[in-house]
Amino acid sequence: MLKKGLVLILAIVMVMTMFTGCAQPAQAPAEPAQEAEKAPAEEAKPELSFGMITDVGGLGDKSFNDSAWEGIQRAGKELGVEPVILQSTKQEDYEANIGNMAQSVDLSIAVGFLMQQAMTAAADQYPDMKFGLIDEVVEKPNVMSVTFKEHEGSFLVGAIAGLATKSNVIGFVGGMDFPLIQKFEVGFVAGVKSVNPNAKVLVNYTGAFDNPDKGKEIAISQFKQKADVIYHASGACGIGVIQAADENNFWAIGVDQDQSAVSNNNKVLCSMIKRVDVGTYTIIKSYADDKFQGGKKIELGLKEDGVGYSDGGNNVSAEIKTVADKAKELVVNGTIVVPTTREELETFKPVEIK
Repeated sequence: MLKKGLVLILAIVMVMTMFTGCAQPAQAPAEPAQEAEKAPAEEAKPELSFGMITDVGGLGDKSFNDSAWEGIQRAGKELGVEPVILQSTKQEDYEANIGNMAQSVDLSIAVGFLMQQAMTAAADQYPDMKFGLIDEVVEKPNVMSVTFKEHEGSFLVGAIAGLATKSNVIGFVGGMDFPLIQKFEVGFVAGVKSVNPNAKVLVNYTGAFDNPDKGKEIAISQFKQKADVIYHASGACGIGVIQAADENNFWAIGVDQDQSAVSNNNKVLCSMIKRVDVGTYTIIKSYADDKFQGGKKIELGLKEDGVGYSDGGNNVSAEIKTVADKAKELVVNGTIVVPTTREELETFKPVEIK
């Protein structure tokens, strides 16, 4: 009996062992199932990253930097990427900001001609990273440059100013007196002289892009010399120019963006639009689409709708708009070649616009 009992117990143990061994593999697929649930989260990660380094003046200048950031944000929204931004408060920040950005993202975009030297150094230091530069050119295989024909857009608002003035005295307020800002000045003066050869154009520079008080001071000084239309190309200094227009009842002309909303009293006659947003967006899209044009320059003018003018305050008459539109046509078809330097302005012969 004892022997038979031991045999029976061994048999029961063997049967239980068989069932237990068979049950274990049934639980094995649980782990792969959990891994499969994690896979979509990995696929959702952005495939690229990018950021912008501002020029001095930074965000809130209601002009150049703000326009550049709009293009960055547009690209970020379309691509599902949260862009990074580093703001420069002084020129000494450029090189460190570009270097820090290059270590953080795939594509670093610097906005401002003053960053050319810092961008050149960064392109050499980080040859495997990609860069974009607005308003200047760096001929490196990892840098894509976008510039504008500011003189062409300025020519149009110059024609508008020349027809809108009552005093025949017009002002120009520049930021820093560099060749790029001189393109705004020269194109503007050429536009004024093309429609009103008797008008006088006062020209002054603030020496900065981040000093609204200086912009206001110069604008008031020009107003006291009878200027009744004043165009600025001075970054955040232009906020002061528009404030002066509000307080002294003359016309201001904005730049880069439609600046009509900056005025509290609708004293922005028009604005010279410079599509910096298109420039930053174009660089990002080219990179995202594997069409990055390193070592090349893209230049945007009237023909490419990279510059132009806006009348957000509805202050430009239909008659003046007709002349401005005709001026654009003559520039685009090559009849008018707008000067880019003060030397070229001296020999510029205005073409009748009709």
